[in-house]
Amino acid sequence: MGKDVIIACDFDSKEKVFAFLDRFTGEKPFVKIGMELYYAEGPAIVREIKKRGHKIFLDLKLHDIPNTVKKSMAVLSRLDVDMTNLHAAGTRRMMEAAIEGLTRPDGTRPMLIAVTQLTSTDQESMEQDLLIEKPIADVVMHYAHNAKLAGLDGVVCSPLEAGKVHERCGAGFVTVTPGVRFADGDIGDQKRVMTPAEAKRIGSDYIVVGRPITAADDPVAAYRRCVAEFVD
Repeated sequence: MGKDVIIACDFDSKEKVFAFLDRFTGEKPFVKIGMELYYAEGPAIVREIKKRGHKIFLDLKLHDIPNTVKKSMAVLSRLDVDMTNLHAAGTRRMMEAAIEGLTRPDGTRPMLIAVTQLTSTDQESMEQDLLIEKPIADVVMHYAHNAKLAGLDGVVCSPLEAGKVHERCGAGFVTVTPGVRFADGDIGDQKRVMTPAEAKRIGSDYIVVGRPITAADDPVAAYRRCVAEFVD
């Protein structure tokens, strides 16, 4: 499986996202469309970015009763995205329903991955806010294993956990890791972070990078730096 850098296009309008993507004249980066942009512009923004030749990770983190998730995934499958996700906390039954809904009549479907624990969550907040007293590493592994059993392709996890996920679920089980920052950068509100080079070393398959690229003075140079550190 080839490694790739996914740019988190966390913008609130199509004008802003296209102004950003227009700066990439020599590449067509893999992009993540999250809630902010999707809720601002709707499914049309997905179609427009896809027409430009970009691979798309649609990051909406579905979490609802199995039937609702199944029907919602059936709608999302028509957008021809390359990857989408849900919360593993929604239970194995919900994840199995999601696979059913996402699979098209011809048997094809986008890659489906599960969020284990958000990279803004640490042990203290998990215990105090969620009343989950198990070690966060154990929780992540349990959620990842459930996703594997449900037939998903992989998980979103901290790069700190990518290697252990592969040990538990196999080398072919995809790890998509946000919380990546340059060594000389600001970690923002992330709690569990790693550099692109470290993420590569520990076994991440995809890294999701937002502000270190989108807020850079030269986003194209920052993207190329990520690719050089993580892919090349």
